[in-house]
Amino acid sequence: MKLFAWLRSSAPALDDELRQRLAALPGPAAYGVQPLREQRWVVLDLETSGLNLNRDQVLSIGAVAIEDGGIDLGRQFERTLHRPEQKTNASVLIHGLGPSALAAGSDPAEALVDLLEFIGDSPVLAFHAPFDQGMLGRALKETLGYRLQHVFIDVAELAPMLNPDTVLREAGLDDWVARFGLEVQARHHASADAQVTAELALILFSQARRQQLDSPLQLEQRLRQWRRRAVHSHGL
Repeated sequence: MKLFAWLRSSAPALDDELRQRLAALPGPAAYGVQPLREQRWVVLDLETSGLNLNRDQVLSIGAVAIEDGGIDLGRQFERTLHRPEQKTNASVLIHGLGPSALAAGSDPAEALVDLLEFIGDSPVLAFHAPFDQGMLGRALKETLGYRLQHVFIDVAELAPMLNPDTVLREAGLDDWVARFGLEVQARHHASADAQVTAELALILFSQARRQQLDSPLQLEQRLRQWRRRAVHSHGL
C-alpha cells in the first residue's frame, strides 16, 4: 500500500485544461519521404542549469519553425521557466539567467505544453540533439507525465557528414557558424541559438539536396550509415 501511495503522490498534478491540451496533441510523425522543402521542422535550443542529464534543469526554451524552405519569422517560441529554487552557478555567466529572471518565468507545465503544441508532429533539429532530447524528455516526464517520442536530427552530426572535406576537431556551433560566414547578433540565449541553428540547417539542407538527399528519411538513413563508418574507423 505504501508503494502505491508513493506512486500516486509522485505523479504530476495537472489541471483539467492542461490534461485536455495534452490529450489533443497529435502523435509525432516518423521520418517522411517528402522533399526537404515541404517538411516542417522545429529547431530547438535549451538553456539548462548544467550538463548533467539526471540532475540539472531546463531553464529556458527557444524554438523556431522552418516551413516552405525558410525560417518562419512570424512563429518563434521563447519561454524562461519559473525556477525560483535554482541557485546561481557558473552557467549563469554563459546564458545570463539570474534569479530575478527565473523567479519571473512561466509556469513550467504551461510552458512545456505550449512547446509541444508549437512542435506538433514535426521532427526536431538541434545542435548536439541527444542532450536537448534527453533534458527535454526528462522535463516532460517529471512535469507532465508525458513521454517524448518525436524524432530528432542532430545538426552537429549533419554538418560534418555533408562536409567531409572540412576538418574541425570537436566542432561546436560557433565553429560551423564561422565556417559558413553566418552573421550572429547574439549567442547563448535559447531563442538566438535556435535561430542560428536554423540558419545553419538551411545551408545544410541545400547541400543535402545537391548530394541527392532530399527527404528526412534519406537524411536519417545516411546519418546512420555515417555513424557506423565513424565507429568502424575508430576501431570500436
